[in-house]
Formats: sequence, structure tokens, C-alpha cells
Amino acid sequence: MPTVLLIEDDAESRRATSQLFARDNWNVFEAGDGEVGIDLALKHRPDVILCDLLMPKANGFQVCRALRQQLQPTKIIVVSGRDYGVDRASALEAGADEYLVKPITWEVLSSSIERILPQIPRKPGEKTRAVEFQTPSTRLKLWGVRGSIPVPGASTVRYGGNTTCVEIRADGEIIVLDAGSGIRALGMALEKEFGERPVKLTLLITHTHWDHIQGFPFFLPAYNQKNQIHVLGYEGARAGLATILAGQMETPFFPVSLRDLPSNIAIEELKEMEFSIGKVQVQAKFANHPGICAGYRLTTSGGSIAFFPDNEPYELLKLHIADRDHSSLEDAGVFAKAERQKLVDFLCGCDVLIMDSQYTDDEYQRHIGWGHGSLSRVVSIALEARVRKLILFHHDPSHDDAMIDEMLERAWLLVVESGLPLEVEAAREGAEVWLAPR
Repeated sequence: MPTVLLIEDDAESRRATSQLFARDNWNVFEAGDGEVGIDLALKHRPDVILCDLLMPKANGFQVCRALRQQLQPTKIIVVSGRDYGVDRASALEAGADEYLVKPITWEVLSSSIERILPQIPRKPGEKTRAVEFQTPSTRLKLWGVRGSIPVPGASTVRYGGNTTCVEIRADGEIIVLDAGSGIRALGMALEKEFGERPVKLTLLITHTHWDHIQGFPFFLPAYNQKNQIHVLGYEGARAGLATILAGQMETPFFPVSLRDLPSNIAIEELKEMEFSIGKVQVQAKFANHPGICAGYRLTTSGGSIAFFPDNEPYELLKLHIADRDHSSLEDAGVFAKAERQKLVDFLCGCDVLIMDSQYTDDEYQRHIGWGHGSLSRVVSIALEARVRKLILFHHDPSHDDAMIDEMLERAWLLVVESGLPLEVEAAREGAEVWLAPR
């Protein structure tokens, strides 16, 4: 009987995969982190190791490097939700025999094993079962990941230069989070996908700073009378939502006014902090950012997604203000701690957190009070809230791809040092995340 070692920190995913291997007559060993996985691999010397990429204590790269020379016959398959070419190349360089991107089917997985280890014995006439992992019901796609201003060019080509826009498909709904310049490409994709069929969607605005609404005048579905667009958001600091959206399209700023757009556009100012979009439940929380700015948590049948594209953690900010104003540092610390706990409670157990991590820790010291997050603070909030996946978002316009790579590596190190499970990615235009019911 062939043996497989599953190294995966997500217990539910590990359990489901173990059952599939067991049905196919494999002897299965399991490890919940990289260090335990290395120990079990050296003890049992399995035929195949199926190893997640991002795990506590030792990541997939480290597992490959630790085992490759000592377990030459063993085949190592690294699996990850990340489809970055650099990750694939790094895994193979570290010693992996295969790199597969989640979600994967049993058919794909078993075919990969047969390709890299054809000598695995099978019963006569036995065929690979085409048993699939649970079908994802929620899809998230990133169309704009940058903050402040679009920055196209060679130095931002991997992560993207468009400002904030995220698409969610869940429970029969199309929900668009913010309308930065990334919404232009989304609009073209929707028109191509739907053709002659009408597009019905909800545009959920966090706030009306320009980098979050500047793409709406170029949103192609707004120019087709068959389409329905429901815009939701809170009142701005100095004007209503409709007034602000219309203002950027008035002469002399734009040649087409909002009222002249032929689609059916309904703009609604939110009053409540909990509401629903079809079957998707939405909770809102005001963020710490200049003006009126909200973050959202969307609960779908596939899982929960939190979106805080602009937010400054209170800890250092309040201490800085207290020191400047010669007020009580103790009171400032108590207030900051309480506000942090409210945010942690709001995010607790979220499957995906998309959060403002614009600055490095050093940069943040020069930008305290600007309304944006720093890398280590954001990672610590995600860890404390037991978030499953953190997506670093609202990249600073001065950060090129190499800089974002460095910040991502720093985030991974912080997670490893914490000893807690958390998958971290840097937001990249075109990247998708799928969620399935657990």
C-alpha cells in the first residue's frame, strides 16, 4: 500500500484530502505544521508528500529544502492558492516535484501523482476516481489594488497600478467593492461576459475619496440602458453620496454627466450598519480614516470576506496625539486598546481579510495620522482575529513590485514568528480567491 504524508495547517482541508487518499487505498499520515511534517517524513519516508505552501513553523519552501536531500525517492507536491510564477519557480528550485494551485480536484491530484510516480501499484482495472473537492460558491477577484493614484508602468506590472476595485460573485449576486480605476477593466469584462443579457450588480462604496470612485465614469455597464446598478454607501463628510458621485462628472471635469448615463442607476445612502444584498449578509464598521469611511464584512454561503481598504490602527496614532497635545498617555492607550478590540471582534474568524497595509513600519512613522495602516500592525490584527487569509492591500503608489515582494516576505516572517496559522498574500490585479462551504 502506498503512503502519503499530508502537511496542511487547515484541519478541515487536511481531513477532506485524507479521506480521498484513504478511499484510493493509501496509507495516510498527517501533520498540522511544517516542523511536524518534516519529523514525520523522516520517520515514515512516504512515497508522496502533499505540502501546503504557507504554514506556521516551517513553510512549504523550507519543508522542501529540509527533505529533498534526505528523501530522494519521495515525491513532493506543493499545493497553494497562490498562482504566482515566482512561487512555482521557488518551490521547484527548493526541491518540489510538482506545484498545484487550489482549488484542485482529486482527478488532477491523482494524475499528477501518476505522472511523477508511475510505479505506484494499483489494483487491476482500478481507475482514478473523479471525486472533486467541494465546489466553491464564492469568488473574489481583484481589479484594482493600489492606493491614492493609478501608477501604470514597468515597475508595477506584476501587482498592478489601478486603484481600488474588488469583485465578489456569491449566492447569485455580483457585488463590486469601490470604483477606483480598476473598475474600468471589470466593466469591459462584464460586457463581454453578458453580451446581450442585462447586467445587474451592486456597487458598495467604502468612502468617496477620489481613488475609490474615480473609475465610475469609465464603467462600461453604466452606458447600457438594459443594465441595473445599485450604488450603496454612507453620506460623505461634506455632501451626500449622489452629490459627490455626480460632482466628479460635471463640467468642466467630465463630458458626460451622471444623470445622462443611460443605465438604471439607483444611489442609496446607507443608514444601518447591517443589511443584506440578496442572500449575502453585510455588516459595516466605520474605519479610522479621514472623513466618513466604512469597512464591510460580507457573509456568503461560501464564507466571510472583510474589506478595509483604508484604515489606520489606533495604537501609535493616539499615543502620538497625546504626546503632541501633552494629554494623558494612559488614557490614550486605554482608548486605542478598546478600539483595536472592537476591530478584532468585528473581523474574528473571517475567511478573507483585505486590509490597508500601505506603509512599512518605518514609513508609517513619517505618516502617522494620514489614515493608513502599517504592515506589522495589520498582520498582528489579522493574527489576533484568527483570520484565515490576509490580503495586503492599498499599495502605496511609490512602491514598485520589488518593494511589495519585500513587504510580503516580512509579513510571512511575522506569521512564522507568531506560531499561529495565517495565509498572507499581497493584492495583485487579476488574482482570484475561491471560497467553498465548510
